Amino acid sequence: MGIFDFFSKDKKESLDKGLEKTKQSFLSKLTRTVVGKSRVDDEVLDELEEVLITSDVGVETTLKIIERIEERVSKDKYVGTDELNGILKQEIAALLEENNTNDLHDFVTPFVEGGEPYVIMVVGVNGVGKTTTIGKLSHQLKTAGKSVVLGAADTFRAAAVDQLIIWSERVGVPIVQQGMGADPASVAFDTLQSAKALGADVAIIDTAGRLHNKVNLMNELTKIKNVMGKIIPGAPHEILLVLDGSTGQNAFEQAKQFSLATEINALAITKLDGTAKGGVVIGISDQMKVPVKYIGVGEGIEDLQVFNKTAFVDSLFD
Repeated sequence: MGIFDFFSKDKKESLDKGLEKTKQSFLSKLTRTVVGKSRVDDEVLDELEEVLITSDVGVETTLKIIERIEERVSKDKYVGTDELNGILKQEIAALLEENNTNDLHDFVTPFVEGGEPYVIMVVGVNGVGKTTTIGKLSHQLKTAGKSVVLGAADTFRAAAVDQLIIWSERVGVPIVQQGMGADPASVAFDTLQSAKALGADVAIIDTAGRLHNKVNLMNELTKIKNVMGKIIPGAPHEILLVLDGSTGQNAFEQAKQFSLATEINALAITKLDGTAKGGVVIGISDQMKVPVKYIGVGEGIEDLQVFNKTAFVDSLFD
């Protein structure tokens, strides 16, 4: 099964299972909001606001959703609480649609056109599941018939290089590494040269995840990007920020910090299976104006999924 074969029964089941904690928490709060009420009034909307904020949707995004529902209520004069679920689902789906314009098929095209390798630079702080995401993504790309080369440019920690080597062996894809302490830009340079020489479809570069000094981070990421562009014009084509969904609002902060350091154009939100904070996907997508491309909904190698807005919202409400 390829990475883009999203609508399979297995994928849907693993999505439902991965979002179970979020769904249970969200829907039970929602049920308490409408208990004993027949119509959506100001009191219900106030309580709904609290439900969304405590579900890690984020304040600004919550206010946007509440405003939209208020508009509908004022137009229709009488909106029964039995309709609230459906309205909320529609508004969240509409919001995700605005910020995730990418159709699933858009994810296939970059690997097909041009002939040069498609370059993904992966950023994110340590511990968010960056290396695991790279490993799972490599596996799924390889399963979909793509040739992949990995670059271990997170040379700040020996563990990061070792982890990526283990993933490259597990998945069976080549890796370019120069060990801990090597110059990350040099590793990126060698990776792209190697990917070109091998005629690879995709090159995925891991980068260091320390955020304590934004200036250093910015300089390092800029240097890596510049080196890549010299070998493959337009590279990196994708700067993928990996965030840990279970950290809720902290993930927001990290997203903001990284977007100041480099131009992120895709997000992967991991570890959604162990948390009730899955609402963070809605908020981050809305606030960052960057498409959520992948979500991690379990430990399994197939549990990194291409983010599907419709399936996500269905899973949350049905």
